[in-house]
Order: sequence, then structure tokens, then C-alpha cells
Amino acid sequence: MSDMYVWFKGILLPALSFKLEHLREVWETFVFKDEDVEPAPWLKSGTHWLVEILCLIFSKGDPTWIQSVPIWDRSPWVETESGYNSLKDKEGPHLISSHLPSQLIPKSLFSSKAKVICLIRNPRDSLVPGYFFYRILNFIKKPESLEHFFEWFIQGNGE
Repeated sequence: MSDMYVWFKGILLPALSFKLEHLREVWETFVFKDEDVEPAPWLKSGTHWLVEILCLIFSKGDPTWIQSVPIWDRSPWVETESGYNSLKDKEGPHLISSHLPSQLIPKSLFSSKAKVICLIRNPRDSLVPGYFFYRILNFIKKPESLEHFFEWFIQGNGE
């Protein structure tokens, strides 16, 4: 199991999705601009819903952008190599998605005036979809049962 996961700044992450060199580069060099917005919902709390609303706000209600550009291009995930590469040289403002815990977010966020939008959903309503989501993923350890996932979830590891 040790080759399935990597440690970065005290957080265990699936090795298939995260490369240490890339995470270090993102954390150290990515620059959040003051006009950037980062939607930061908890897992299964409405990430796509929030991004769609923010995209409509950015486009002043014109749905053309939403209808013609995939969500991962409108709000790239900074922790992915493709998302990072599309964001780092692009003019802003950016919508920057991430499910990284705060200690892994690029450090420039904390010295910028970028906006972070936290979306919170009743934990009971995100627990069950989170469990089924984890059950279909192929790159992380699957919970043995809903009770097992609940233990992860209440320890803050449901993300």
C-alpha cells in the first residue's frame, strides 16, 4: 500500500493523482492574483454547482462561455499538472478549483487578496454520496463499509 500513496506536508495523498515534485512546484511557485477566486467546497458539497454559478457571474449572466468551454477549462484544478499549466501563464482573473486542504494550497494565496469561497453542506448530506464516490475510485483505498467511511469522515479524511 505504501507505493499507492505519497506524503506531502503531513498529508497522505494517492500517488496516482499526485506527484511530489509537482505538488512542491505548485505550492512554492504558483502565484494567486488579487482578482482570482477559489471555490473551496468540501467533497460532495456542490463544487460543480458553485463553479457554474461563479462562471455565470464572471460572464455577467451570458451562458455562452459555460455552454462552449468544459468546466475543467473554466475552473482548472491547480493541483493537477494540466490545470496548473493552464493557469500559470494565463491572464486573470481566474476561477481556481482545488480540493487540497488549506496547508497544501499554494502559499501565495495567503499573501494575496484572492477570494476564497467556502461552501458548506450539511455533513449528513455529503457523507453518503462521499462514500459511494470513494467506492468507485480506482486510485485510493476503498472504505470497507459506510461505518468505516464514517470514521474517516469524522476524522476529517473524507476529502
